[in-house]
Amino acid sequence: MAFVRINGVLLHYRLSGRPGGPALALANSLGTDLRIWDAVVERLAPHYRILGYDKRGHGLSDAPRAEYRLDDHLDDLAGLLDHVGWGRTALAGVSIGGLIAQGMALRAPGRIAALVLCDTAPRVGDAAMWNGRIAAVLSGGTAAIADAVMERWFSPAFRRERADELAGWRNLFLRSDAVGYASTCATLRDTDLTEAIGGIATPTLVVAGEHDGATPVAMVRAGAERIPGARFTVLPGAGHIPSIEQPAALATLIDGFLKEVGGA
Repeated sequence: MAFVRINGVLLHYRLSGRPGGPALALANSLGTDLRIWDAVVERLAPHYRILGYDKRGHGLSDAPRAEYRLDDHLDDLAGLLDHVGWGRTALAGVSIGGLIAQGMALRAPGRIAALVLCDTAPRVGDAAMWNGRIAAVLSGGTAAIADAVMERWFSPAFRRERADELAGWRNLFLRSDAVGYASTCATLRDTDLTEAIGGIATPTLVVAGEHDGATPVAMVRAGAERIPGARFTVLPGAGHIPSIEQPAALATLIDGFLKEVGGA
């Protein structure tokens, strides 16, 4: 395990893969940690140097007791890239990790060689939805919403046929820091990049899980259509976190895209 303090916040991160290989950073979703990428990392590690991290409020990173802004997440990631000595990297993110990736491409386009945006959008939900989620978690912990979240995260087939894995990911969610989770919900509540992402010039691949219940295919497609030249694909058999349900297919998409656009 590796840790570094960025902007006063302790971040947990992991470098893996081929030393000297093309740089690829991975940003995780709400209520998870860097382990959601493990099966993708395993497949890409022979060729890429890969940085995964737990964003603030998640995993083994600090969970400051204040609502987080998108800029907080961008500052954290920029500082982490500086710490590992990466001036330029491909960046893949899922859910809020994808929102962070969009923000990084807008703030520091020279640092991002390519974008892979999974099951995300420039605007997710509305203030009423996120305020309700925040209130539920602060009063009852993540257990108060766990069942509903599992339904949004995973496809019906996964929930039906892979019960032990579902239980394990549910355990991860239940152990999420309630304040860190709620503070990250505030990021999603307060961020709307709908108009801004037309300015993204980075080569971009947008992936939607066929059965995503959190950011449905139509929402993800609408975001992709606002990014000039972005490619859009639907990943069959996947829900909101394709790196868990369809890691081989996602790794193939990422690898092919990065090699084609020069991010690898």
